Amino acid sequence: MKSHTPTNLGRVSIILVLACCTLLASLASAELHVREFVIEAKPLKRLCRTHQTITVNGQFPGPTLEVRNGDSLAITVINRARYNISLHWHGIRQLRNPWADGPEYITQCPIQPGQSYTYRIKIEDQEGTLWWHAHSHWLRATIYGALIIYPRLGSPYPFSMPKRDIPIILGEWWDRNPMDVLRLAQFTGAAPNVSDAYTINGQPGDLYRCSKPETLRFPIVPGETVQLRLINAALNQELFFTVANHQLTVVEVDSAYTKPFTTNVVMLGPGQTTNVLITANQRPGRYYMAARAYNSANAPFDNTTTTAILEYVNRPSGRGQITPVFPVLAGFNDTATATAFFNRLRYYKRAPVPLQIDENLFFAVGLGLINCTNPNSPRCQGPNGTRFAASMNNVSFVLPRTNSVMQAYYQGIPGIITADFPPVPPVQFDYTGNVSRGLWQPVKATKAYKLKYKANVQIVLQDTSIVTPENHPMHLHGYQFYVVGSGFGNFDPKRDPASFNLFDPPERNTIGTPPGGWVAIRFVADNPGAWFMHCHIDSHLGWGLAMVFLVENGVGQLQSVQPPPLDLPRC
Repeated sequence: MKSHTPTNLGRVSIILVLACCTLLASLASAELHVREFVIEAKPLKRLCRTHQTITVNGQFPGPTLEVRNGDSLAITVINRARYNISLHWHGIRQLRNPWADGPEYITQCPIQPGQSYTYRIKIEDQEGTLWWHAHSHWLRATIYGALIIYPRLGSPYPFSMPKRDIPIILGEWWDRNPMDVLRLAQFTGAAPNVSDAYTINGQPGDLYRCSKPETLRFPIVPGETVQLRLINAALNQELFFTVANHQLTVVEVDSAYTKPFTTNVVMLGPGQTTNVLITANQRPGRYYMAARAYNSANAPFDNTTTTAILEYVNRPSGRGQITPVFPVLAGFNDTATATAFFNRLRYYKRAPVPLQIDENLFFAVGLGLINCTNPNSPRCQGPNGTRFAASMNNVSFVLPRTNSVMQAYYQGIPGIITADFPPVPPVQFDYTGNVSRGLWQPVKATKAYKLKYKANVQIVLQDTSIVTPENHPMHLHGYQFYVVGSGFGNFDPKRDPASFNLFDPPERNTIGTPPGGWVAIRFVADNPGAWFMHCHIDSHLGWGLAMVFLVENGVGQLQSVQPPPLDLPRC
C-alpha cells in the first residue's frame, strides 16, 4: 500500500514554494513613489509679520512621505529659490547608494537655482518614523517634513498599534530670514541670534503674539489611543515635550522599536524622533501639548514655549472648559530628567550588537575658539575678540567647494579630502576639567577616517568643557548604531566598558553626548561610501563639528557603491 505521507524532500519542496510565494507577494506589494518637490519662496505669516519663506510645494512644514518597507522613491527636487539646495533623508540607510543621501559637498554638490536632481531611494529593512530636511546651510529652518515607513503588508508591529497616528514636528522660527541670521554670525564669528519661537507643525501656538487663532487642535475620542510621531526638526535646540495630565508610552526611537515604557516627558535632540502612545483617559476637556528648550550649555537660548491642544470631542461646553489645562514642564536645565529618559530606552528584543571590535575610536567633541590677529576686528566678535569654532579630535571640519567628498573618493580625485582623521585626540587631557587655553583652538581641515567593509566599530564620543560642556546630538549618516553605554566625566577605558549594555541597547541614528560626559556606540561598517558624522545643532556644524567616514567596498557588486546617477549635480 502506498503511503500518502509527504517525504522529507516533499516537505522541503512545500516550504520552498511557500517561501517563494511569500517573497513574490512581498515584492509585488512594493511600490514606487514618484514625487516632485518644488523649492521656492512663498509668503508666510507668523508672529504678526509676513516673510518670503523658502518652502517645498508651498507648504510649511513640507509634504509628509508615507511608504512601506521595501518601497522605492523617486523624488525630483526642482530649485526655484535663490539659494543652493540639497535634501537629506534623515535615517534612511541608502545602502550602496550614498549619491541619494544629500549633504551638500559630502555626497553631492548642491542643486543650484534653476536646476533639478532626482533622489532615487530604496527602503530596505527599515520601518518607523524618520524625516527629511535641507542639508544646505540654514535652509533646514523651514525645509523639512515627516517620512513615515509602515511595515510590509502582513507584517505586525511589536505592540498594539492604534488605528490613528499623528505626526508632531517640532521646529524653530526666526522673525527674519534665517539665512540672514546665519550670514551675520558667519561675518562676526559670534554665536547666531536665537530663534523667536518654537513651533508644532509650523505653528507657534497660544503663547506667542498673533498666533492664537492658528494654534493646532488635535481631536481625540474618550478612551481612544493614538500614536504621536514626534520629530525634532529644530535647527539648534534640544526640546522637552509633554502633554498635560497624560502619560506617554514610548514605543520607538529613530525608527527602531523599544521596550515600551511610560513617561510624562520626552527629550528630543535636533534630528531625533520618538513615537509615543497616548490614551484619552482623562476628564473630557482640552489639554495643552507643549515643547520648550532643554539647554545643557552655558549659552543664550530661546526661552519660550510652543503649544498645541489635545481636544476631547465630547468635552463640556461650559465656560470652565475654555482654557486648556497647562502641563508641568521640565526646567530648561533639567539634565537629570533628560538623562533619566535616555536611560530607560531599550531595544525591543535582543540586539545584534557587535561583540568583537575591529576599530576602537575615541572622539573628543565640543566647541573651541579661533584666535584673531586683530581682536578688535568686526569679524572677531566671539568671546574676548575670537571667532567661535567646533571640532572633533581637534579637527574643525571645512566643507570642500570644488567637488563633493563622495565624488572625489569614487573618482580618485586628490586635493579634496585626506584620510588621516585621528582615531584618538592628538593630545590627551582632562576633557571635562579645567582645560588649558592652549588646547582651545582647533585645526581647520577636511579629514576622513577609512573603515574596512564589515569592520566592527566602536566610537566613544567624549564631550569637553572647552567654552562650555553641552549635549551634542551626533548624527551618523548611512547607519543605525547601538548605544551601549554613557556616563558623566571622562570615559575610563578600563572601568566603564564593564557596564556596557550588550543585550538590548537602544538603536539610533542620532545620539546626544551627556554634557560633561561620554556616550559609546557600536555598528558594523556594512554600507560602503562616504558618510558624514556631525553635530545636528546647525550652528555647531557650521563651526566644524563634523568628520567623514570612508567605508571601503567589500567583494563584488553587492558589496560595492553603485555608480553615480547621470543627473548628479555639478559644482
